[in-house]
Amino acid sequence: MVAVAGAREWTDAEWLALPQDGHRYELVNGELVDMGSAGMAHGEIGAYLGGCLAIYVRRHKLGIVCDGSTAFTLKSGNRRSPDIAFVRRERLQGFTQPFHGFFAGSPDLVVEILSPGNTVAEMHEKIEEYFQNQTRLVWVIHPAERFVLVYHQPEPDSFLRINDILDGEDVVPGFTLPVAELFPSWEF
Repeated sequence: MVAVAGAREWTDAEWLALPQDGHRYELVNGELVDMGSAGMAHGEIGAYLGGCLAIYVRRHKLGIVCDGSTAFTLKSGNRRSPDIAFVRRERLQGFTQPFHGFFAGSPDLVVEILSPGNTVAEMHEKIEEYFQNQTRLVWVIHPAERFVLVYHQPEPDSFLRINDILDGEDVVPGFTLPVAELFPSWEF
């Protein structure tokens, strides 16, 4: 995570006009922050879990799932981009398709996949902010150690290992996935 500009206000138009150069940004306390690149494990987990979740959510008409390129505008003015985000349909009333701007508020479910550069303080700050903005469930995935932390508040409630089941609970009702599927051994 690297700050790339001084603190200031950003309009939606300015944010959308940022160069599409492969960088992913968040706006934190008025400062544009380059979130850097993630490794293959991060990308593979995000694509797999995001795909499973998106198919399930669309099939059951529960809401929408977005990837890490989607920014959410929080009460503080910060724009956060979780690796995977789910917003339930009740919060999308009045919309008939995805819009080009930013969703005001945080997702109902946030998934963050740890990268080697993430710090405990940075992740804790994000998690606190998500819960201050209507998030109901957070999954933090640790690819190197092969576990998932489950949050219903800014402190973790559950520690899921390889033999456990990830559960959407009442946020994504009926969605389950074995944790082992997030960390497969390749058998090509």
